Amino acid sequence: MASESIAGRKARPSWFTQLAAFGRADRRKALIQILTTLIPYAGLWAAMVVTVRQRLPYVLTLGLAVVAAGFLVRTFILFHDCCHGSFFTSRRANRIFGILTGILVFTPFDAWRLAHAGHHATAGDLDRRGTGDVFTMTVAEYRAASWWKRLGYRFFRHPLVMFGIGPFFLFVLSQRIMVKGAGKGARASLWIANVGLLLILVLAALTIGLPAYVMIQLPVIMMAGTVGIWLFYVQHQFEGVYWARHTAWDPLLAALEGSSYYQMPKLLQWFSGNIGLHHVHHLRATIPNYHLQAAYDAIPALQAVQPLTLRRSLKSLTLRLWDEQGGRLVGFREARELELHGSA
Repeated sequence: MASESIAGRKARPSWFTQLAAFGRADRRKALIQILTTLIPYAGLWAAMVVTVRQRLPYVLTLGLAVVAAGFLVRTFILFHDCCHGSFFTSRRANRIFGILTGILVFTPFDAWRLAHAGHHATAGDLDRRGTGDVFTMTVAEYRAASWWKRLGYRFFRHPLVMFGIGPFFLFVLSQRIMVKGAGKGARASLWIANVGLLLILVLAALTIGLPAYVMIQLPVIMMAGTVGIWLFYVQHQFEGVYWARHTAWDPLLAALEGSSYYQMPKLLQWFSGNIGLHHVHHLRATIPNYHLQAAYDAIPALQAVQPLTLRRSLKSLTLRLWDEQGGRLVGFREARELELHGSA
């Protein structure tokens, strides 16, 4: 976990110990979040079934799907907290609820939990990229790459691919397949998730029919997936982000400067389960989502982090490569200009 890395590598600031007070799970708050997330999601699903079965204009179904996608994003945050063991005080409760919500968000519990733990342990470390993160090449690596590798990287980093094809590929396809070298727990969690989704498909076929299920579930998972990938992307790919080679890597800076404080309107913050307070989350991953705001409000050092606004975050779409000499993210055009300037 990030907090463990900070503890073991650098001296912690005096305020760091205050975070422990916010890392205690609250069963009442957890239950309230379950009720205010899963019940509305189920209600919206029922409403969409009615619109499809009654052959109402499909645009009405899609309108409901937009709201349902918001609740599915919030469901993923509850799942995410269970993966960190922070949503409930009971490890068993976190596991059971995490497995169940994992089926709803098309994500195997243990497989994702392990990959995400790797992300927390390596975020901002240039020498340990590719573990549960959005892979980013350095300018030097991009220049040295073959034409085909450059083309593949450009294709992967294109917004229409990452946020358009990406959600379908990640949630519907790739998370149904066993990763080579996966451990016993990860393999078991994948089987559980796949069997759970298969049972849902069978139930849908016997009740509303598979076409109706696809008409409802596909737009919901696609929209929620797009939002989820965007949130994950912008939390570590923004102007001024921290990256360093492993020998110089500072976990505290990786949390405070390598993870964004994504400032959103209150409604969007609620749907995203406070995950915009990502610098707080990376400082201590065991703080449940319902305590992140309180931790931020209580510690001035956390408030000193410059917020990333919705408008400023859009620039992240143009930042594709890490310039080690300049210590910043740059776009392909700027990387080309740096190459021409360097060779002039």
